[in-house]
Amino acid sequence: MKKSEHTLSDNKKSLMGKEMEGGKKRVSVHGGHSGQFCLHAADSLEEIVRAYIDNGFVWVGITEHMPPSIEDIIYPEEKQAGMGPVELYHRFGKYILECRRLQVKYSKQITLLVGLETENYPGYERQVLALREEFQPDYIVGSIHHLDTIPIDYSEAEYERAAREFGGIDKLYCRYFDEQYSMLQAIRPAVVGHFDLIRIYDAHYTDRLQRPKIMARIKRNLDFIGDCGLILDYNLRALNKGAKEPYVSEPILHLARQRGIAVVPGDDSHGVKSIGVNIDGAMRRLAELGFDTDWRMPAGAEESSARAMRG
Repeated sequence: MKKSEHTLSDNKKSLMGKEMEGGKKRVSVHGGHSGQFCLHAADSLEEIVRAYIDNGFVWVGITEHMPPSIEDIIYPEEKQAGMGPVELYHRFGKYILECRRLQVKYSKQITLLVGLETENYPGYERQVLALREEFQPDYIVGSIHHLDTIPIDYSEAEYERAAREFGGIDKLYCRYFDEQYSMLQAIRPAVVGHFDLIRIYDAHYTDRLQRPKIMARIKRNLDFIGDCGLILDYNLRALNKGAKEPYVSEPILHLARQRGIAVVPGDDSHGVKSIGVNIDGAMRRLAELGFDTDWRMPAGAEESSARAMRG
C-alpha cells in the first residue's frame, strides 16, 4: 500500500471511531457529483472519493446524472462546451468506468456504490432502462429535475416559467408529484431523490404542501414508496443553497416515519468543499425523529458492487 493510502486509511479509522458512537455512521445515499463528469460541479471524481474517506464516510453512492437522449434538456454550460446527447452518452460511459476503477482502488477504505440519477423528459423511461441494461449501475436514484423540458431547479426564472406554463404554482406542485408518481411506477428506483425539490423557489412552501390536492399526491407517492420498500434521500444540498431545512421537509418526514419508510442522508455533493457539510446535524435530527440510523443501503447495491469488483 502506498504511503498516501496508509494516510487515508488512518484518517478513516480515526473519524469512523468518532462518528460510529451510537450507531451513527457517516454515509451518503445520494452524493459524489464531480466536475469531471458534471459541468456544474467541481473537482475530479478521485478527489471526491478521497475527500469522503478523509471525512470518515463508511459508504457512499456516487450518483451521476444520466445522459439525456434529447437536446431540449441539455444545460447551457454543456451546450457552450459543445456537448450534445452523443457526447454526454460517451461521458457517462467514462464515468462508469472511472467509478468502477475507484471502487476497487479504495475498497479497503470505503464502500463505493456506482449509481445513476434519472432525469425526466419525454421518453426518459426507455433511456433509463437501456442505460441500466448496458452499464449495470449498482442502483438508481429517481429524481425529477424537469417538467416536460423546463428545468425547475436551474434558476428562479425557469421555475417561474414552469409555473406559468402549468397554470400557477399549485398546479406546478401537482404536476411535479404526478410526474414523480409516474417515474416511481415506471422505474421503481432504489432511492427517491430530493422528494420535495419542487419547493426550491417557493417562499410559501410550508403552507402550500398542506393544501389538499397537493397533500393527497404526497401521501399517494409516499404510500407507493413504503409499499415498494424504497429509500427516501434526506438531501442536504438545500441547506448549502440557503434553505432552512433539507429535502425532505419535516411534515413529510413525519408522514414517512408513520409509513416505516427508510430515510437516509445524502449530501448531494458537487465538489470537495460540499462533502459532508451538515451531515452530522442531519443524522442527529433523523435519530430524534425516530428513524433507524443503521442506514440501509439501496436494495441490491452491495451485491452488485461486489459482483463488479470480482469482475
